[in-house]
Amino acid sequence: MCLLPGHFSKLAPTQNVRIDPNSISFSMWKDIPVPFYMAVHFFEVLNPKDVLQGAKPVLNQRGPYVYREFRYKTNITFHDNDTVSFLEYRKLFFQPDLSNGTEDEYVVVPNILMMGAAVMMENLPSFVKFLLSGALAGLKQEAFMNRTVGEIMWGYEDPLIDTINMIVPGLIPFKGKFGLFKELNNSNSGLFTVNTGMKNISRVHMVDTWNGLKKVNYWRSSQCNMINGTAGEMWPPFMSPTSLEFYSPDACRSMTLVYEQSGKFEGVPTYRFVAPKTLFANGTDYPPNEGFCPCMQSGIQNVSTCRLNAPIFISHPHFYNADPALVDAVEGLHPSKDQHGLFLDVHPMTGIPMNCSIKLQLNLYIKQVSGIIQTGKIKPVVLPLLWFAESGSIEGSVLKQFYTNLVLIPSLLDYLQYIFLGLSVPLIISAAVLMAMSQRAGAKKSPCHPTTQSKPPPSSETTPLLHDADTLSQDDAEA
Repeated sequence: MCLLPGHFSKLAPTQNVRIDPNSISFSMWKDIPVPFYMAVHFFEVLNPKDVLQGAKPVLNQRGPYVYREFRYKTNITFHDNDTVSFLEYRKLFFQPDLSNGTEDEYVVVPNILMMGAAVMMENLPSFVKFLLSGALAGLKQEAFMNRTVGEIMWGYEDPLIDTINMIVPGLIPFKGKFGLFKELNNSNSGLFTVNTGMKNISRVHMVDTWNGLKKVNYWRSSQCNMINGTAGEMWPPFMSPTSLEFYSPDACRSMTLVYEQSGKFEGVPTYRFVAPKTLFANGTDYPPNEGFCPCMQSGIQNVSTCRLNAPIFISHPHFYNADPALVDAVEGLHPSKDQHGLFLDVHPMTGIPMNCSIKLQLNLYIKQVSGIIQTGKIKPVVLPLLWFAESGSIEGSVLKQFYTNLVLIPSLLDYLQYIFLGLSVPLIISAAVLMAMSQRAGAKKSPCHPTTQSKPPPSSETTPLLHDADTLSQDDAEA
């Protein structure tokens, strides 16, 4: 009995966190009730004309422009092999009251399509670049553009798309509007198939396939192409303070975070996991990352192979944890762990995140490209475009339900275990005392009944006291 509460405290999380329509966490997993927000910060280029002449870019951070993010799953299909497939959609809604600015504000940023295409065409024959340069002049395209936040985020019509595809068919394999987050809103992140944990709780939420793949083919090594960990929403229960993994479709790779410290969020015990310095390190500084190359400085990752071959790099905001040369190549960056470091606070018993903030920066590699006069004398630089933070924490009735069912009750049951154990000690002592008193009472009662004879115990070399008592009784009889 005294072991039951401790057993139940482990059984409860096991039953409640598996992907089962009858579990407490299923509705939370299906339609995430946590209020998520995405805060976007743009880097405005203050000296575009000087940059064209070879000067260092001077940047000014704008924003944040905040969006409420809703996530929900559809096409939920359970399979016989202890897995479930689903599509997760995201919808974003601008929040003026939480933002420092509006989507109608203009920001000067690099002409992403033009500068990206120029770098992509650098090694093509000169006459092709000459044709592009002439077309750019006819369309009045320049290296920097002045567009609204909404246009950069969600898309704008640009005749350059059709022009580039006419000169170099397939270079930009899409039509219509171009926007950095155009494919993010009202879209899914791919078909995930994950373990339900019904048969093996240690595998719950672990990714089995993504879009039917066991591995991706973006990178140059098998290790870098592996799909590891979960889908980034929950993890198996009974976590150890070491590391956690998840597959990120946005980064086109699996990512590993490491344990930093233990703490509490609104009374709930948590483990904090953060990004190691090796996350975006280059292959020279961290050989396992060689498969993500071609690399430049440590602290940025080339994602061109999964972003239409455009010269796009991801990093921590303000090049936090990156090679100082990246920070020094521009003016206006101030990397800080508190403001730019990502973290996940996870309840280790259940593997459910309580508080998180995932931060990434998008960067464009720009330079002078011979034959394309619009690129001027721009010196090679990895130029920050924007950074964003997706943040959320459990609160309100969800937090109360979580705390009651998965923290308070198991804790009470653990306390009961020790209470039962404490009560059992005096009970055992009392039983032993009563037994001893009963035996003593029986021993005193025997001389009062001389007519009652009992068979003496057999003599034994190992029981000399009984042997002496038997001899003594025979001597008394002869007397």
